[in-house]
Amino acid sequence: MTAESADTVPVLSVKGLRVEIPLWDDIVVPVNDVSFDIAPGEVLGIVGESGAGKSITGAAVIGPMDPPSRIAGGEVWLQGRRIDTLSGSELRRIRGRDIGAVFQDPLTALDPLQTVGEQLIETIRTHLPLDRHAARTRAIAMLDQVGLPAAERRLDDYPHHLSGGMRQRVVIAMALCTDPVLVIADEPTTALDVSIQAQIIDLLKTQCRQRGTAVMLITHDMGVIAETADRVGVMYAGRLVEIGSVTQMIKAPRHPYTHGLMASIPRLNQIRRRLTQIKGAMPRLTAIPDGCAFHPRCSHAVDKCRETLPVLTPLDDGGAAACWQVGRSGNRPALPQPSVVPDLAPLSRLVASEPPLVDIDNVSQYFDVSKPLIERLATRQGRRILKAVDGVSLSIRRGETVAIVGESGCGKSTLARMVVGLYRPTSGSVRFDGTDVGKMRRQHRFQMIFQDPYASLNPRWRTASLIAEPLRTHGIDVGRGVRRRVDELLEMVGLSAADGDRYPHEFSGGQRQRISIARALACEPEFIVCDEPTSALDVSVQAQILNLMKDLQDELKLTLMFISHNLAVVRHMADHIGVMYLGRLVETSPASELFARPKHPYTRMLLDAIPDIERGGRVGAAPRGEAADPANAPTGCGFHPRCAIAVAACRIERPNLVAQGDGAAVACPVSDTSAAAPADASHPVELVAVR
Repeated sequence: MTAESADTVPVLSVKGLRVEIPLWDDIVVPVNDVSFDIAPGEVLGIVGESGAGKSITGAAVIGPMDPPSRIAGGEVWLQGRRIDTLSGSELRRIRGRDIGAVFQDPLTALDPLQTVGEQLIETIRTHLPLDRHAARTRAIAMLDQVGLPAAERRLDDYPHHLSGGMRQRVVIAMALCTDPVLVIADEPTTALDVSIQAQIIDLLKTQCRQRGTAVMLITHDMGVIAETADRVGVMYAGRLVEIGSVTQMIKAPRHPYTHGLMASIPRLNQIRRRLTQIKGAMPRLTAIPDGCAFHPRCSHAVDKCRETLPVLTPLDDGGAAACWQVGRSGNRPALPQPSVVPDLAPLSRLVASEPPLVDIDNVSQYFDVSKPLIERLATRQGRRILKAVDGVSLSIRRGETVAIVGESGCGKSTLARMVVGLYRPTSGSVRFDGTDVGKMRRQHRFQMIFQDPYASLNPRWRTASLIAEPLRTHGIDVGRGVRRRVDELLEMVGLSAADGDRYPHEFSGGQRQRISIARALACEPEFIVCDEPTSALDVSVQAQILNLMKDLQDELKLTLMFISHNLAVVRHMADHIGVMYLGRLVETSPASELFARPKHPYTRMLLDAIPDIERGGRVGAAPRGEAADPANAPTGCGFHPRCAIAVAACRIERPNLVAQGDGAAVACPVSDTSAAAPADASHPVELVAVR
């Protein structure tokens, strides 16, 4: 189970950890009998669906637990010293000094009322015997080491002045500034774009390897695990069900749950009609089944699995698995594999002869972000205009899925809101089936699914009322009754009619997103805009939602505009792709053509930043720099400060989209489109259909 040699003391050793949360009439156990070691310089990934116990395990190591949670059993050792029995004051001396933490949302991890410098200096002086001048010098050095540009000047910035990637760099600097022996990183890249994610992964991995720091990396992104971790532990219902090397886990997972997680991930080198999905959902803590907790979802479960709890058993290759179907050699029953389908044609829904259902004609959306007039007069500053979308034209045909991709701040979501009429364009027009969206009196023919299903659903309304609201708002007559229509919609998205009487907080994240989809379908729309609909979901739930959306699209002949920064998901869903950068389209292309032969340097950069799960890392180098401020965009091509092939003309002239002979268009005068190589020529695309 351990990666260290016998004469090496693990940095972290967790032995039989049990965490309890007392309720009014019960005690739930989110973490139960968890054991693992992390050696110096090792990165141990912890993966599993939401509710598996990953974050609570990390919180128990950092300690102390927030009441009423408590460590009810087991031991936590740091460099040979037991720390779970220490007092609060003793733990405070260890936290920050010996244990660093990197959390998912850097904006909430930093104090918005203190500058970056004040927070770093305070952390350094709390744990190291340095005066303020020495602490400031160390803070500047740390910011420089983590790649924050103009480190000394950034000390005086507040967190909201920085981009998401810059804020996460500050959090990493804060975690490493006292030279800790252990860093616990809880979903450190989940909210970041693929390009910034690649930079943060490289930074965290390099800094920790150079310092010999051990890392406990908590995530549900197997791409991040493949690129970063040495070993990985898989948690389910509060227990470790498998642990082993990353290579073994990716190539030959032993536990059926691990196999399901790996199979549910969309791949760039495979086109699947349907993703493999794990049936059912993680059990609630108050209703964990007897025996193996995974048995209700496992197609290989036998009576022993339902009656007796399997223990984590060492395997001959150094890993371990908790499954009655796995022998010591690691042999397990054959699990279903995707089958190859020879015909690519059925995946395309594009009908070139039909007029577009949605016609976006040279739309722009400008926002005035100037300071108040009095302040501008005092500082002699002019007005600042943020060009969120700047002259975008795009057509979407009936039955087609068009994806819009790009980094945060590129204008994807602003464009989506203009398409559905939530924003009125500063210039240009959006026409739906020939009619200007701004002049349509009844807009029930198109709907939108938002990124966060909890924030987009009224928590005080029952599910039935939430789904029925669009019907009542648009005055749509449902002859068979509103509640009957609601029940039909719930069953259509894989829920039951009884779920209509429950509130949003009673559902999992994936179930809430199903409710959002049912609500969007209530008025029988022809067109749906999906704004990052799966970015916050586990890979298993993501597979369920993507399969559902494809099924509904085929059944109801829906047209989709799909916005995402997950290019593997886009590869699975889209017929056509538009790539945006600083408010403009820099490339449009059929999906197969874009992934095989990307033409714009920015598109190539995005594809190179994607972790390759099969190879255990990225194909290309980490992306250069970050996107410019849209309110202070560079002249000429907005991408030229980050572009390796930029010439003098790129800094002066702004290129327009130029059509290519393969159905694509690119806005780059120096890109050699005729010689553009495949993004990954060594990985030929195969067409796969999951039964």
